[in-house]
Amino acid sequence: MLDILIIGGGPIGLACGLAAQKASLSFLIVEKGCLVNSIYNYPYTMTFFSTSERLEIGGIPFVTINNKPNRAEALEYYRRVTLSNNLPINLFEEVTEVKRDGDHYNINTCKASYQAKRVILSTGFYDVAVNLDIPGEDLPKVKHYYKDPHYYAMQKVIVVGSSNSAIDVALETYRKGAEVTLVIRGSEVSSRVKYWVRPDIINRIEEGSIKAYFNAELAEVREFEADIRTPEGLITIPNDFVMAMTGYKPNFNFLNKLGINLSADKFIPEYNPDTMETNLPGMYLAGVVCGGLDTHLWFIENSRIHAEMIIKDILSKQQA
Repeated sequence: MLDILIIGGGPIGLACGLAAQKASLSFLIVEKGCLVNSIYNYPYTMTFFSTSERLEIGGIPFVTINNKPNRAEALEYYRRVTLSNNLPINLFEEVTEVKRDGDHYNINTCKASYQAKRVILSTGFYDVAVNLDIPGEDLPKVKHYYKDPHYYAMQKVIVVGSSNSAIDVALETYRKGAEVTLVIRGSEVSSRVKYWVRPDIINRIEEGSIKAYFNAELAEVREFEADIRTPEGLITIPNDFVMAMTGYKPNFNFLNKLGINLSADKFIPEYNPDTMETNLPGMYLAGVVCGGLDTHLWFIENSRIHAEMIIKDILSKQQA
């Protein structure tokens, strides 16, 4: 029987593994996708807001010549950390069931079954997109994930959203020759947009290179056009692709299935902020999954400490 089974092989799941390894606890990391799956699915050109030292885990230096690392550098760093520390991790293995059985948990995956005294849930929030819930959202031209701007060259692209993802998509596709229209629900570009990017998008909007509709919503998408609800009324514009950069959320169905209590308003899971233990004994949360719908509260840089907090609590209970 394992001391700990860690669900999720992202940076914080790896950090929990490193902390467990340091404490000489037996553990296994199970990840339903590839290693650091969320980062792998980031846009190819993505640059982190954080500096490299704030992305480090387990006290292992993240060396880069750039002020802020990019996606490729992060993939290299977390892969090297995993391999050099021989972290036991099973990739492409999805957890399907976790059940309490006396003083331990039985964990079933798509490939095997395990027993563990404790479970750490570090599943992030990038796997479930926040839908627009409008007619036409199921058309193939509507995308919630974005990889590379070249695909959209010389196309009419609507970008929905005003935060970092949406603004990056708008600027990058515009610079590859797309005709870009931004649809923003609020009255301005989000203040959370990276400080070196925000002036760029504001200037492009003011000069008319990128058309922006503020206090607006995408109302309907059709094969070759789309409707936008604006303060001046409903308008229809030609359209080839819609990039719905409306954010992502944790897998609340999975959390509910496990039996973790969620708040009624923002679906924030119940946990002890001093130990990260949930309402289920021996089940812990780590990373951005802790924030519910408030996905902007937790990042790699401020949730790395969850690993040490959890392992400290586990060790204290073993010694009690």
